[in-house]
Amino acid sequence: MQPDASHTGLVALAGRPNAGKSTLLNALLGEKVAIVSDKPQTTRNRIVGVLTEDRGQAVFFDLPGVHRPLHRMNAKMMQEVRSSIDESDLVLHLIDVSEPWGQGEAYLFDLLDEVRVPVLGLLTKIDLVEPKSRLLPLIDAYHQRRPGTEILPISSITGEGLDELRDRLFTMLPPGPFFYPPDITTTQTEQFFIAEVIREKLLGATRNELPYTTGVVVEDMEETEGLLRVHAVIFVERASQKGIVIGKRGNMIARIGSEARKELEARFGIRMFLGLRVKAHPRWRDDPRVLVQMEPGLATGPDGDVTGLVLTRPDEPDPENES
Repeated sequence: MQPDASHTGLVALAGRPNAGKSTLLNALLGEKVAIVSDKPQTTRNRIVGVLTEDRGQAVFFDLPGVHRPLHRMNAKMMQEVRSSIDESDLVLHLIDVSEPWGQGEAYLFDLLDEVRVPVLGLLTKIDLVEPKSRLLPLIDAYHQRRPGTEILPISSITGEGLDELRDRLFTMLPPGPFFYPPDITTTQTEQFFIAEVIREKLLGATRNELPYTTGVVVEDMEETEGLLRVHAVIFVERASQKGIVIGKRGNMIARIGSEARKELEARFGIRMFLGLRVKAHPRWRDDPRVLVQMEPGLATGPDGDVTGLVLTRPDEPDPENES
C-alpha cells in the first residue's frame, strides 16, 4: 500500500564517465543493481533502480557517462542520456572531486543548461579529498557556473552525505503515485544482469590489457532441477583480443567465469553452470543486431506487470559447482 502523502518521481544520474553514478545508485538502494569498475564507460545502458520509503518512491536512471560518441553504440548511449534527462523530474549532476574539470565537464554543464526540471549538484568521492577545505573552491566554481543550484558533497563509499541526499530527494520530488510495487528495486531482466556481471569480471580481470571494445550477450538460459545453465558470448573486435580474453591454456576466461558464477550463485541462491565463449566481430559496436541483444529489457510477470529482478531463490548455492 502506498502512503497517502508521498513524493514520487524519476531521477536522472548525470555525469562524466567514472563520476561514480553506479556506485551511488547501489549505495542508495543498499544492494547491487549496477556493475561497477574503474573503467570509463562501464555503464552502457540506462539502468533503472527503485528506492521506496514511507515518504515516497524515487526511480533512478543510472546513465552512461557523457562523452563524444564515435560508434553507433556510443551514439545510442548519448541518446539514452538525453531522453532520460528530458523525461526526469529531477537531475543529479555528479562531479568527481578527485579529477580536474575539463572540456567534458563544460559540455555537461551546457547540456544541463537546457533542463527545465530541478538540478541538484553532487560533489562525489569526497573521501579522496583531504582536508575537506579543498572542496570550497569547487563549490564556488559550481555556483559561478550554475548560480542558485544546491550542492551536496557526498561519498558513496563512506556514506557521508547520503542521508541528507535522501532527505533532499523526497522534498524535491513532486507528490504522486508509485511507479512500481514497493518490493521492486530494479526492472532489468536476470539475463541482462548476468551479462553485466560477466562484463564486470572481464573488465576487472583484463585491467589495461584490453581497450573498451568488449561486450557480453547471454544466448540462452535454462533452469532444471535446481541448476541454472547459462551460455554467453564475449564479443571482442580483433583476434588478438580474443587470445587475451581466453588467456594461456584458457586460464583468463576460466577466472572470469568462476568469479562471475560465484557472485551470481550467491545473488540468485541457485547452483549455476556458466559456459563462456569468445567471438571476434570487428564492428560489433556498430552492429544493431548485437546492440539490441545487449539492451536491459524489462522484467515482467505472466500478466505483463513489471516484476523486477529476482534477487534470491530458496536453493542454497553449491560452492563446488564449476563454471
